[in-house]
Amino acid sequence: MTLPILYSFRRCPYAMRARLALLVSGTVCELREVVLRDKPPEMLAASPKGTVPVLILPCGRVIDESLDIMHWALGQNDPECWLAGDDSVLIARNDGPFKHHLDRMKYAVRYGSDPMEHRAAAMTFLFSLETLLTAHPCLTGSQRTLTDMAIFPFIRQFAEVDRTWFDAQPLPALQQWLAHHLASDLFQRAMVRPARWQAGDAPVTFPG
Repeated sequence: MTLPILYSFRRCPYAMRARLALLVSGTVCELREVVLRDKPPEMLAASPKGTVPVLILPCGRVIDESLDIMHWALGQNDPECWLAGDDSVLIARNDGPFKHHLDRMKYAVRYGSDPMEHRAAAMTFLFSLETLLTAHPCLTGSQRTLTDMAIFPFIRQFAEVDRTWFDAQPLPALQQWLAHHLASDLFQRAMVRPARWQAGDAPVTFPG
């Protein structure tokens, strides 16, 4: 059987959320771990924009946006009803303004930015998540859904910039939510450590 091919980078939050959806949907892929500074020509031929994740279906269709991969996978099988909790407005705030400030906080030298200014601006989004999570354990209700899994990798990235500082912030519900998802079996399975893929390598199945 021909499997879909997933080009991925373990630490990329966009690739993380794609892998989470593929896992929960039960989709089996051939996983190709790439190094972003040296992208394989096979990936660039499929998706010239050169970002991960890239999913190539057996029919030849290429899906190279992480949210589109999530929706495709869950459209095949959605055992936890993740699509019922698809808050596109909240995800857009994460992917837009919050990610803008996260990048300029984390990569201040690259952007020539003031990291403290952007950290403070990013906190506006985190406080809005805190309000939601004070009302219920997940962002759209009592169970994890697409919204949680689309946003969670970016909150993880923000927290890891300065974990001591993050843990000291008045965000108890968000901190508990983050810790819960970091400890989940789903996340542990999504964070496998494959070797860098090169043409001619034996296929690596995900999940393994």
